[in-house]
Amino acid sequence: MLSTPHTLFSCLRSFKSAHPSLLSQEIVFQIRHISSLKVIWRKDYRLDEAIENDKRYKLCARVVREVLNEPGQVIPLRYLEKRRQRLRLNVSVKMFMSCNPGLFETYYDRIKPKSEPVLFLRASDRLRGFLEEEKRITMENEGLIVSKLCKLLMISKDKMLSVDKLVHVKREFGFPNDFLVNLVPKYPEYFQIVGSPGEGKSFLQLVSRNPDFAKSVIERRAEDESISTGIRIRPNFNYKLPPGFILRKEMREWVRDWLELDYISPYEDVSHLAQSSPEMEKRTVGVFHELLSLSLFKRIPVPTLGKFSDEYRFSNAFSSVFTRHSGIFYLSLKGGIENAMLREAYEGSQLIDRDPLLEIKDKFVELLEQGWRERAEQRRQRAKQLRKDMDFMAARTVHLKG
Repeated sequence: MLSTPHTLFSCLRSFKSAHPSLLSQEIVFQIRHISSLKVIWRKDYRLDEAIENDKRYKLCARVVREVLNEPGQVIPLRYLEKRRQRLRLNVSVKMFMSCNPGLFETYYDRIKPKSEPVLFLRASDRLRGFLEEEKRITMENEGLIVSKLCKLLMISKDKMLSVDKLVHVKREFGFPNDFLVNLVPKYPEYFQIVGSPGEGKSFLQLVSRNPDFAKSVIERRAEDESISTGIRIRPNFNYKLPPGFILRKEMREWVRDWLELDYISPYEDVSHLAQSSPEMEKRTVGVFHELLSLSLFKRIPVPTLGKFSDEYRFSNAFSSVFTRHSGIFYLSLKGGIENAMLREAYEGSQLIDRDPLLEIKDKFVELLEQGWRERAEQRRQRAKQLRKDMDFMAARTVHLKG
């Protein structure tokens, strides 16, 4: 296992003082041959468990969004039944509702004026109460959402991003559904939409750069540590391999040399850097670290990140970064989808670096758990009544035989 970056820095600085030219030659030599350094992917059961733990919650959230996105926020049950495959729902809608009570209520209505009444779904009062809570939490964290949006634009090479792409990743970063309509126009000092809205060619452009948003998580952490210790701390990555994970000698040496390179902020202009340079590798890792830090769960599907390859200057083989830097990231293959995860944000399977917007998830899980408890109680009561009925029938049979 690698020692901490601060220990590495102190050792390397001492060596550099004595042999400056030798160290720089070694760093260039090691990084120049990056393509020949391979790291074998290794499963991390605890981080995979973090994804598995959210599986039921995310399924329920998908079904709820499907209903709420319908006109009038109602849908015929049979229409929803036809969308099960797209929703990755492996049971019937009625079974789903039985397993997750409290989300919807049913009623009969006509699809067309002269058609026969059919069963419809709509949000329950309990779910509508949650939606009000969601609005409150979103409003309380509006400043955080604005800063995230600014940061995503500031990292991009042209300081603008496709509106369609931003809509696609809104749930990864906790943006509300209506952020383009109701949030963006409130901050003309930061945002403007350019292009042709409605034709798939519109972009959100950064109007002005806020210096307060131009510091990465790593830079802020180094500043905080410098203040608390009274010693200047260089910005760098926390590098911690999981238990039992061992790098080969040449890879360990490469990582040590690479960590010694100066940190390059994702908010710096890097148009002068060659795509294959070691400095660009450092900057790319910094961008991924920042994007994952800005996300709700500190993890993002790799295909989603790939949609921004041009805007953030990712190479075609960018996903190899997550295995090459296994002490910073973990590439999960859980569920057949590659997810890039930030190791430092987790303790075992628990997310410890919690985004304030995760309160929305917590409220939704509370709603689900209330329904699950009620269902469990109903099943216990039915089982209790069944035992009583069976005891009564048994006693009656004995009585009749007597």
